[in-house]
Amino acid sequence: MAAHGRSTLRDLFDDSPTPHIAHPPRTHHRHFYVATDGSYRRNGADGGLGVVIEARDGTRVARLSLPDAAPNNNVAEYRALHLGLDVLAARAPKHARVGVLVDHDALAAAVNGEVLVDASGDTGWRPGDGPRVPSGSESHWRGIRARIAGFGELRAARIDSRDNPAHPLANAPEAYAHVNRSLDRCVLPAQIDPIDDGTDGRTAAFGERTENADPQFPPPSRFEGRASD
Repeated sequence: MAAHGRSTLRDLFDDSPTPHIAHPPRTHHRHFYVATDGSYRRNGADGGLGVVIEARDGTRVARLSLPDAAPNNNVAEYRALHLGLDVLAARAPKHARVGVLVDHDALAAAVNGEVLVDASGDTGWRPGDGPRVPSGSESHWRGIRARIAGFGELRAARIDSRDNPAHPLANAPEAYAHVNRSLDRCVLPAQIDPIDDGTDGRTAAFGERTENADPQFPPPSRFEGRASD
């Protein structure tokens, strides 16, 4: 259970590995957290897309549970993340720091690989041979990449599907249709409290850096996970 005044997604993110990127506390805390999941049904029934977005203080920004007919589970995962980032982009300032939570190792690794490429400015470098985007997901991957570039900072953590709050939303959209009728919140910069960037014990205002803030990304993580659904 999350501590008072903290996002449940933030706690999950803090405790989860971020492929390719280590996350020491001074660079780890985010302004928003978005958990997504996609499901696929082999029997011809529609699967679904689930999205949960929270601000760092636990304020719920949005929840979505939508039916979807993806051709396989991998494509469903990419569709769900594309949807979640689109929803957040419409409700958060562009300079926000974003934490993504997915239960798909390859997708988390692909997102963080893109983050490192975007940070280095070297489009010819990617971890390993670069991501292998599932067939049918190409347009969604382009949308995800555009959203990554549009936020101030973004990184992805890999969580277990049993801990993913978007998992039930994706797997039973008919049972959770009521969440789509909830009013989404548009969170403005003035509503967000300062975030500690870990530099000399001081706190930087939202969207700002202190003079001693390290603008570089941390070194690659030693975490190497196997791809999973």
